[in-house]
Amino acid sequence: MPYVRRSLETVVTRAAREFPAVVVTGPRQSGKTTLLKHLFAKKLRHVSLEAPDVRAAAEADPRGFLDFYPPPVIFDEVQHAPSLLPYIKERIDARRNHPGQYLLTGSQNLQLAKGVTESLAGRAAVLRLLPMTSRELARRPGSPLPWERKGVPRLARALSPHHLWARFLRGNYPEPATSPRKDATLWQAGYVQTYLERDVRSVRQVGDLSQFQGFLRLLAARSAQLLDLTGLSRDLGVAVNTVKAWLSVLEATYQVIVLRPYFSNVGKRLVKTPKVYFMDVGTLCYLAGLRDPLHAMAGPMGGAIFETAVIGEVYRTLAHRGIEPRVYFWRTATGTEVDLVVETESGLVPIEVKLATTPNPAMARGIEAFRRDYSERVERGFVIHSGRDVLPLGSSNLAWPFAGL
Repeated sequence: MPYVRRSLETVVTRAAREFPAVVVTGPRQSGKTTLLKHLFAKKLRHVSLEAPDVRAAAEADPRGFLDFYPPPVIFDEVQHAPSLLPYIKERIDARRNHPGQYLLTGSQNLQLAKGVTESLAGRAAVLRLLPMTSRELARRPGSPLPWERKGVPRLARALSPHHLWARFLRGNYPEPATSPRKDATLWQAGYVQTYLERDVRSVRQVGDLSQFQGFLRLLAARSAQLLDLTGLSRDLGVAVNTVKAWLSVLEATYQVIVLRPYFSNVGKRLVKTPKVYFMDVGTLCYLAGLRDPLHAMAGPMGGAIFETAVIGEVYRTLAHRGIEPRVYFWRTATGTEVDLVVETESGLVPIEVKLATTPNPAMARGIEAFRRDYSERVERGFVIHSGRDVLPLGSSNLAWPFAGL
């Protein structure tokens, strides 16, 4: 599989020049090890802590282990040996002014975050590598988002509907996304099973894995909808608090994006229930039982899949810049809605997502309602669609194709 440049490369390189330690987290198979090896293989030794014998050596004699692997060094899957982190802190404190000593990766954010917070706070830059973005797959990792562009650019040729939806089904994890001959369904099946057995099994809130897998499938069927925790708990036959705990597991292990409502005190009662989107659109399609591109596009989940692809693209693009994505949705009690609100330094960018190839001004009604409530804080709005053209929708909004996102 050829290496594909990632947007996070520049952030990781800069962090390694400024911090004694750099921690790259993210879901399993997102490319963390590949990224660090590509950037530092000629300079740093690589040690994986996933192997049981290596892990045992690290836990039995942490100081001796660190003596054997002196910095600068890459420690992979460091959550398997959390007891190593206090000793890494000890080494860093002895040489505090030396950047780039330890580069660490980890997949299970629940365990890793606790260890980093307790041991490496103020000593480590913590970054996230998520599934690939469309700009990375197109070999343009640094390309701007639509609202960051000046003028209307000439866009790359859009994919045909069949190819676009085939890509959605394959998802954005590096292996299936860059290997067109690989059976994406088999890969997704193996990924979900590995996630359940390795990541979820270690979490105390999850007892019955088969019941948790049922929860995953029910959540997929409700993607892009307001999250009804009570309905989910009733359908699964478990307590609401159990569903909340399971959702927190998915969020902490980077499998879902919990999109919370944008709220500001404008005297209007707004819906405060969140929405949930899968981080990877391929995982969503697999859990929903979709295998054929055109069936996915024309079926009842077509809109939810397209919305998941758009929101995931924006979220991952921002996260790969080393920042926390400030993204929300907006919905009033009467049902007026904007699918995505991106908070930027210059203002609020409202975005509507429409599975349509022919955009029209009516698609921006939600954006205009949002603009009336927040007036001068609102930037140009965008309607992201599945067609090919950039078109004006009134004086303040643009229709923008997914291909140019």
